[in-house]
Amino acid sequence: QVQLVESGGGLVQAGGSLRLSCAASRSSGGINVMGWYRQVPGKQRELVASITNDGTPNYASFVKGRFTISRDNAKNTVSLQMNSLKPEDTAAYYCAAGPWTIAVQTAVRSWGQGTQVTVSS
Repeated sequence: QVQLVESGGGLVQAGGSLRLSCAASRSSGGINVMGWYRQVPGKQRELVASITNDGTPNYASFVKGRFTISRDNAKNTVSLQMNSLKPEDTAAYYCAAGPWTIAVQTAVRSWGQGTQVTVSS
């Protein structure tokens, strides 16, 4: 099983930017899909963005045009550049990986420990 470690969360004002990174403990080349979920206390965890092994991204409608996901298979990392942040983006963000998809949580095979993003108004 791949171990995932996130970094880059923090506190930012609305309109600002943050970059999240996730490092995999072994080669991510054999993992077809990696990405990010987020969760607010008391609510369901929701998919934010994902990216396939060949670099094809997919975004939730609520982050399109603001967030960019990227992946470096040589460095075993996936990153999420978050721009134009809004207070409603405040959540714990979790890196996720799966052999075929991460579109549903039951397909996720590895989770990171989570990193907090707080956007102040």
